[in-house]
Amino acid sequence: MEMCVHFPSTSGIRHLAWHWRREAHEADIFKSVLWGQAGGGRDTNVREDGADTYADKGKFGSSSLRTVWITPNQNRHNEALPASPIGRVLSFVFDRMLFQVCLYFYCKFLWRCLKFVMRKLTGRCELQRICYSTKPGASRTMKIETSLRDSKSKLLQTSVSVHPDAIEKTIEDIMELKKINPDINPQLGISLQACLLQIVGYRNLIADVEKLRREPYDSDNPQHEEMLLKLWKFLKPNTPLESRISKQWCEIGFQGDDPKTDFRGMGLLGLYNLQYFAERDAAAAQQVLSDSLHPKCSKFSKAEWEKKRMDKAIGYSFAIVGINITDLAYNLLVSGALKTHFYNIAPEAPTLSHFQQTFCYLMHEFHKFWIEEDPTDIMEFNRVREKFRKRIIKQLRNPDMALCPHFAASEGLINM
Repeated sequence: MEMCVHFPSTSGIRHLAWHWRREAHEADIFKSVLWGQAGGGRDTNVREDGADTYADKGKFGSSSLRTVWITPNQNRHNEALPASPIGRVLSFVFDRMLFQVCLYFYCKFLWRCLKFVMRKLTGRCELQRICYSTKPGASRTMKIETSLRDSKSKLLQTSVSVHPDAIEKTIEDIMELKKINPDINPQLGISLQACLLQIVGYRNLIADVEKLRREPYDSDNPQHEEMLLKLWKFLKPNTPLESRISKQWCEIGFQGDDPKTDFRGMGLLGLYNLQYFAERDAAAAQQVLSDSLHPKCSKFSKAEWEKKRMDKAIGYSFAIVGINITDLAYNLLVSGALKTHFYNIAPEAPTLSHFQQTFCYLMHEFHKFWIEEDPTDIMEFNRVREKFRKRIIKQLRNPDMALCPHFAASEGLINM
């Protein structure tokens, strides 16, 4: 005669572990090493047909019932064992895999079916629905980008990476593929062109920025040397530089007497950004430099200093922080976080000037943030920078967000 035992389980792996435990029960080693003290007890009820029903009282609950046949001479109370730490981990992994599989099938089949139904009901494809129902800017462009990238059509998938000169031809091919009459829907072609210019331009901007970042500073290159000397001239117009190798470089925030060693992390990109800031926004850059050297002489009033308890304000190295903020701007660009900003301000393709203008904004905002944080020493720089980074990312999650700096460098670049 056989009996039927019902017990709760969350995965087939746990079921296998249950059998392993049953076979090692006599030695009691498996219990002490693998199962520990986790889990709760079980209540046993004997049905009229002789089968045992176990109700799990553990903190992990149960998601299903499974039937296992055992012989009468097995101890039903000892068979019901608590969940192991390994079992919980395996169960978690299984649940994650199940979720990923369900998500895959949703994206692969259910979402496509939903798009098909929407097209039949509205008479418009997804691209039309986005362009006609979403205002211009980051919201529209990011939705168009997602739709093209996730499409099953190779033409649509590759349209986000075409050459800028091929965008018009690509739009014609898309409208032909979607069987859209351009004479009846003239605005669709215009909207798609604007979105593709931004999408392709963003990818090209990453390539341009990466090229500058990878190019090291070369003291034998006259152009590099000229840019470095201009940086000094813009920041210290009334103080001549005594020599190329000089301790004077520390006055604008470099670490030694030769700045070329400080550009190793960001290459020429750091120098380009610093020079752009110092040249296009000379007054603001000089003020930030002065405040970084003498933070208590900044534009904060005495009442504000007392309110913020900034009696021991700590300065920072202007040039080094500028290179560090360049790294922050670079990572925001590569991660895609700056798409919100660029898609809202650039009427077409974002350029290197847009990136440098964004650097100016970040530099100015970090300076204010540093003073407001009032760190006790320079060793808190990483903490302040990370907190600042999180604040910027939070702002960029708003699809209507544009980091509009109050600088002369932003004139002619903002398209709101």
